[in-house]
Amino acid sequence: MLAFRKARRKLRMGTICSPNPSGTKAASEVCNADWMASLPPHLHNVPLSNLAIPGSHDSFSYWVDEKSPVGPDQTQAVKRLARISLVKKLMKKWSVTQNLTFREQLEAGIRYFDLRVSSKPGDTDQEIYFIHGLFGIKVWDGLMEIDAFLTQHPQEIIFLDFNHFYAMDEAHHKCLVLRIQEAFGSKLCPACSVESMTLQSLWEKKCQVLIFYHCPFYKQYPFLWPGKKIPAPWANTTSVQKLILFLETTLSERAPRGAFHVSQAILTPRVKTIARGLVGGLKNTLVHRNLPAILDWVKTQKPGAMGVNIITSDFVDLVDFATTVIELNDLLEDQALTKC
Repeated sequence: MLAFRKARRKLRMGTICSPNPSGTKAASEVCNADWMASLPPHLHNVPLSNLAIPGSHDSFSYWVDEKSPVGPDQTQAVKRLARISLVKKLMKKWSVTQNLTFREQLEAGIRYFDLRVSSKPGDTDQEIYFIHGLFGIKVWDGLMEIDAFLTQHPQEIIFLDFNHFYAMDEAHHKCLVLRIQEAFGSKLCPACSVESMTLQSLWEKKCQVLIFYHCPFYKQYPFLWPGKKIPAPWANTTSVQKLILFLETTLSERAPRGAFHVSQAILTPRVKTIARGLVGGLKNTLVHRNLPAILDWVKTQKPGAMGVNIITSDFVDLVDFATTVIELNDLLEDQALTKC
């Protein structure tokens, strides 16, 4: 029965988003653009905190500008070294954690976005950029790309988690929040009970965007959710074994109500890791060889109040990450049918 439902879901969701001349389906080309709309009716009233939702780590870092100044998230020592042009080229190899644009991630099924933002030193126009060592695209451009997708896919719900802010004063925050309002308008979901957030309730309100804002500034706006509502424990390790143990431990400690939960299925390089794989970069040094083992762990998980909720990864296109997470929701189908 489970195999039949998976086959049926693949027929609904597994189309190609864009043509591939080779005629094969790469992981990045499998289209999960409407996977939430395609979930069976009995999951429409399950809290989003109980569903399995794929997310990306440093979601915006598919492009960083090696010609821009080093970001304020870096130490003074790194800033001094970056005066050497080669250093920025090497930094780029370790700053980029995704291959896909926002639009491509959304089409692949990603619904949670990990966002770090900053003003740019010397700018006087209060423009805000994405940041991960080096500056990325303007936040406004990213928001507009996401909004265009949501307009075309009105039953898809996304989580935007603004969790790091650099070189931003009150005026910068006001500018950023205004941009968020301008981009999404009535699609923004007011902060309320986590358990009341179901697909059905959001569809009825025509809300599609949950904004989490890890800064006291959230209190001034009803559509900004406090960061404590979406904890994302960080393993900070280069070891797959230690990462999996950490993920299991933090899931066992998850609060059953009142918050979403992010399992960061990512490895973090240390200084010596970067030194050893300086030219190879993050993807070739850490991610490529370890992502299959991380995906194997994902396949063993179950969603639910005490199970996985949001799972994030680097380079979500290298394996069939999003589809693997989405298909965990089939286990909720099994539970519902068993109760019947």
